[in-house]
This record gives sequence, C-alpha cells and structure tokens, in this order.
Amino acid sequence: MLDEMPAPDATAVITDVVHSAKPVSRLRLVMARLRSTPRFWVGIIGLGAIILWAIFGLVPNAWNYTDLDIYNMGSSPSRLHWFGTSDIGEDIYAQTIVGLRKSLIIGLLVGPLAAIVAGVVGAVAGYLGGWWDRVIVWVIDLLLVLPSLFLFILLSPIFKQLSWVALIFLLAGFGWMIMARVIRAQTRSLRERDFIKAARFMGVDTWTIIRRHVLPNVSSLLIIDATLGVGAAILSETTLSFFGFGIQAPDVSLGTLLAAGQSAAATRPWLFIFPAAILVFTVLSASLVGDALRDAVDPTSGVNRD
Repeated sequence: MLDEMPAPDATAVITDVVHSAKPVSRLRLVMARLRSTPRFWVGIIGLGAIILWAIFGLVPNAWNYTDLDIYNMGSSPSRLHWFGTSDIGEDIYAQTIVGLRKSLIIGLLVGPLAAIVAGVVGAVAGYLGGWWDRVIVWVIDLLLVLPSLFLFILLSPIFKQLSWVALIFLLAGFGWMIMARVIRAQTRSLRERDFIKAARFMGVDTWTIIRRHVLPNVSSLLIIDATLGVGAAILSETTLSFFGFGIQAPDVSLGTLLAAGQSAAATRPWLFIFPAAILVFTVLSASLVGDALRDAVDPTSGVNRD
C-alpha cells in the first residue's frame, strides 16, 4: 500500500517550506548578530557601568570635587581618599567622576549631533544633485583639508569666554564630513529606486521624500557613526583640554586632570593613572559597541573577528 503512494514533489516541498517560514526583519537580524558578538557585550556592559559610575559614584564619597583637605595634601590613595589627593588637597576620586561626567556629556551629544548633520547634508546633496551637490561637496572637501586643531587653537580665546557647551558645537561641526560623503553616495543610488521614483511621480515634495524615504534607509549607517563618534568626541575633547584649548578652569574634565597630573606621573602616579585608565576604558567600551554594531549591520566588514 505504501509503495503505491506517489512520491512528493521536491519542488513543491521546498516551496511550501519557503512560504511557511516567517520573514525575518532587518532589525531582528541585526539584534541576533549583536547577541552572538562577544565584544558587543563587553563594550555595552563596560559603557553602562562607566555611565552608572559617573551618575552615582559620588554618593558613597564624603568629598566634593571642590573640597580641600589641607591635612592630606599630595597623599596617596587611602580609605579617606580612594584615588589620593592633589598637591593642594583636592580629592582625585571626586574630580575624576566630575571630569568623566563632563567628558561623557560632550561625547554623547557630539556623536549623535554630528551624525544628524552628516545625514541631512549628505541626503540633500545626493538627492538634489546639480549645483546643490557641487556646492555641498566643495564645502565638505574644504572642511576636510582645513587643519581643525589649528582652528581650535585660533578660536580658543573666544570659547574661553563662552560656556563649555560651545565646545560641543565646535566638535560636532568638524565631525560630520566623512559620513556625509558616505550618505551622499548611498542617496545617489537610492534616488533611482522604484519607491523613490513612485513618490516623485505621486507629487511628494523633496523634503518629505528625504525625511520619509531616504533618511530611514541610511539610518543604520548614521547609528553606527553616532556610536563610534561618542568615543572619538571624548578623545578629541580630552586632547583639547589637555593642551588648554577645551574645558577651562574651574570646570573639570578628564583632559584637565591628565594635564594637571602629567608632571607628577613619575613621583605621584595616582594623579595621572586613574584619569588615564578611566579615559582608556570609556573610549574602548564605546569603540567596541560601535565596532560590533557596524559588523552586525554589514557582516562583510568584520569577517572572522570573533
């Protein structure tokens, strides 16, 4: 009886399996890749821990960053001062947390802000083309060849009179050009897609097409750029503050702490080691998250890394 039953058609079986399988969205696919990436977990746990420490780290500490302990000036780490004190009795632990807060705020604002500028400028240049494209590309190329460090030095007297918030816009203003070129190239290919042509044929205005169709399709690149930009912005701010062109006293950042402790790195290493270790850990954690996110969106960018 069984021998008389017709054998199932292989093509029909494959078709049934394909149609029965639920389509996997791009977001779920990216999240699945992230969950299987060890460096993503290392980076996100490290970054989360450093943010929580920056928020709540002063709670168990008895000293404010402006307090002076005249009886323990230049003392090494102890139960009273966990990271030691400076030459005038400042608590290095409290100053490190306050400096970390300032650096984190700058990094977490500069990265997304620069990505937004890159997305808008690149999408406008790539979609409109013509003289819009030529002018925007000329501006991007000009900003890329300008020595940004020298401009920061020249503008530092002006920013000394302003709030440190001005440094956020300055760093974001020089951190969007490369990604803008990438977004421009992606947009030039997107504008020839059928759904963009259909929107134009239906009379949808240019800015609506860019907002609803172009930017969502390049959002993964912008998210990666914003994530990687956080670590880069923290490092840039620290460098500027280290050389005296960024955060100015009485404000504190990791850069000002490193600048204050570099001369005593050999004799009183706690003045330099603790801020430097926190800086390396923060930038490394943010870079690991951005690197894992980039590989999850584009698996060909990091083949056989893990």
